Amino acid sequence: MERGPAAAGAGMRYSAQPQDMNNLEEGVEFLPAMNSKKMEKRGPKRRVVVTVVVIVFLLISLVTGLLVWHFKYRNVPVHKVFNGHLRVLNWDFLDAYENSSSPDFIMLAKKVKSTVEEIYRNHADIGPYHKETAITAFSEGSVIAYYWSEFHVPKYREESLDRAMADKQSLVQRWNPRLRNPLLKVESVVAFPVDPSIAYSARDKSCVFALHAKEGEITTFTTPGFPNSPYPNNALCYWALRADANSVISLTFKTLELEQCTDDSDYIKVYNSLSPVEPHALVRLCGNYAPSYNLTFLSSQNVMLVTLVTNKEGRFPGFKAEFFQLPKMKVCGGTLKGESGTFTTPYYPAHYPPATDCVWNIEVPSKKNVKVRFNMFFVLEPGVPVSSCTKDYVQINGTKYCRERSQFVVASTNNKIEVRFHSDQSYTDTGFSAEYLSYDSSDPCPGKFTCNTGRCIDRSMRCDGWLDCVDGSDERSCTCTDQQFRCQNGWCKPKFWVCDNVNDCGDNSDELQCSCAADSFKCNNGKCIPDTRKCDGKDDCGDGSDEGSCSNAVHTAVPCKEHTYKCRSGRCISKQNPECDGERDCEDNSDEENCNCGIRSYVRKSRIVGGQNSDVGEWPWQVSLHVKGQGHICGASLVSESWLVSAAHCFLQLQGIRYSDPSLWTAYLGLTNQGNRNGANVQTRKIKRIISHPFFNDYTYDYDIAVVELQSPVTFSSVVQPICLPDATHSFPVGKDLWVTGWGATVEGGSGASILQKAEIRLINQTVCNELLTDQLTPRMMCVGILTGGVDACQGDSGGPLVSVEPSNRMFLAGVVSWGDGCAQRNKPGVYSRLTSLRDWIKEQTGL
Repeated sequence: MERGPAAAGAGMRYSAQPQDMNNLEEGVEFLPAMNSKKMEKRGPKRRVVVTVVVIVFLLISLVTGLLVWHFKYRNVPVHKVFNGHLRVLNWDFLDAYENSSSPDFIMLAKKVKSTVEEIYRNHADIGPYHKETAITAFSEGSVIAYYWSEFHVPKYREESLDRAMADKQSLVQRWNPRLRNPLLKVESVVAFPVDPSIAYSARDKSCVFALHAKEGEITTFTTPGFPNSPYPNNALCYWALRADANSVISLTFKTLELEQCTDDSDYIKVYNSLSPVEPHALVRLCGNYAPSYNLTFLSSQNVMLVTLVTNKEGRFPGFKAEFFQLPKMKVCGGTLKGESGTFTTPYYPAHYPPATDCVWNIEVPSKKNVKVRFNMFFVLEPGVPVSSCTKDYVQINGTKYCRERSQFVVASTNNKIEVRFHSDQSYTDTGFSAEYLSYDSSDPCPGKFTCNTGRCIDRSMRCDGWLDCVDGSDERSCTCTDQQFRCQNGWCKPKFWVCDNVNDCGDNSDELQCSCAADSFKCNNGKCIPDTRKCDGKDDCGDGSDEGSCSNAVHTAVPCKEHTYKCRSGRCISKQNPECDGERDCEDNSDEENCNCGIRSYVRKSRIVGGQNSDVGEWPWQVSLHVKGQGHICGASLVSESWLVSAAHCFLQLQGIRYSDPSLWTAYLGLTNQGNRNGANVQTRKIKRIISHPFFNDYTYDYDIAVVELQSPVTFSSVVQPICLPDATHSFPVGKDLWVTGWGATVEGGSGASILQKAEIRLINQTVCNELLTDQLTPRMMCVGILTGGVDACQGDSGGPLVSVEPSNRMFLAGVVSWGDGCAQRNKPGVYSRLTSLRDWIKEQTGL
């Protein structure tokens, strides 16, 4: 490309036609013969001129290119902002420094700014690029100054600046020999790169607040406009929280409802500092949380910063928070002696404070061994690899433990053990609750079975098919009963786990006899069909499952059959379970109508290990049906503003009482704790009418379904929402995990639970279950069991909901608690009324 212009210019000397360097000799031949001497004399000179012109042009192009690259790319200024803090050793803190408008603040800020600028000037990789520094706040100790600094640095020098700002040796005060006593003596200068938009919030005071805790008082603050109007969009709000010297701050979010969490959603960040830098971030919050979720955070010093960052979309209520001061903890840990005892992380169940180290030296009587059992353990920090515990951790016997863990035990070989806890400056969690126990090494679990991990479990849990010991030691060397299936690897598993599409054995031997040939497809109903007949537009399975998962299923019209979904237009589509999945599958969009259901307001649930208590609002369609003078009798599910679905057997006449009389009943909605029926979120309704299925058989419990109309509609809220009713063609495949809820007895023959119970269970193969229950099942019944992962199964509630979480995260009512052990006691599957078989009748009665 460089050669073209030079060659063209040279060619003009010899001919009217442009020529390039390769055609130069051809141009010479056209000169007259009489000029041959002249040609011989001038030819070399012309070549020299052409060569010089080309070289000059190349040099100009090269220099131009270098200049363009230097100024446009290499030397382009990059905008960098750093937030940081430093400690002024020879200065005392004044209350006036809390007010950034006070003369004292302005005076000290000016001195600190000059000192920071002097430090920058003394470093070749920092000083030339510094543009501005602002002091944003002061706190005690002697005085800690918080600041941000702005730089414009060439792109090629950016890494050098970053390294220099990250190197503490770069940010060291250089002593001026002419100043025997410097005006300010500073140390601990640190700086962290930040988003410039966050740093500039110091200039915009419209959403900046400064609060100081008063001794013995709780201070409340909220987002602007809360609760009557949403917080502002495109905003950056700061709340600087302070406490007295030698105190720490306890901050609790009482209500929190923000935009649902995405990469660019609105969020709150809390910092253990007055500077919004990531290494001091305690937590990032977005979305919403159930009221029972613990949102209490502790500082390690007497300051804390709360920030709210919002985007341009959405209208959400925001938060209400409160804070107060606590005396700073002088010692964490200590010596624990005795047969047994308990200990927790500081301030448990609140989030433990950052920058904390605790050591517990535990000693039990001599000739005994000691073990520590962690009943709750949440020491999780974002960004830490699963294989390491590099930030927050518990250390025992040289081993570090972190993340979320189920109940576990750590034992020693003598009567002493040391437990260390460490948290760094950043993200904190709720910590742990633990107990220490002395035991005889020859019988570590008197009257119980000892897992190889040291955990004690009831002997009844031995060889029952459940892995109660984390290492599975309770299920080894077992003899299977007639109610169990023997896996090829020797494990004993309940028979009704066979053919449920789940590999319970670990070697898949419980599913092998149910598998289809290699070139076949297994339908949801267990039928095998050739692979070639899958996704051919025909319902070869009989339940539509061979067509429901096809990529071309959307909008594919098929002949209407029993298991194909019918749009309102009468057209049938092959897609399985299309209703309310967020995709328009019917041309008339009838599959996405009436979808204001099956969504829980609280997406963040409390972390409950070992228990089965439900959160407030976790199951907003759950209804408690009371009879006057008898209390809670049955459960039900809210399916619209005015209709409930329950079990017909709840309304049978019993002991002379006519339970079919609507006037006897009261429905409680939004209820979690039976002891708090008058709570602010609870709605109470009288019953207008009860319609039981006309074919209900009170001997076999076939057609065990009823619909209940309320006297007045309910008001939907965060804790009162309807559950989706599935279409009659909706498929709930064998092995699918379902949830059942109720206030039923938590132990055999026990009294009802006070707190709403929940259990995760599994849909069981109908044939296998019929064998267990000796042919008692009908097509209107479904067999469900197995509380996955817990120990405390509940017996459930007649009439209560059995719900399925679909891929769209919407929940559908799959069944109604009918008979058997509703919440699926171990090895005892429960029987539920199958909603899809009774769906048409529900629509006839309610119009839903």
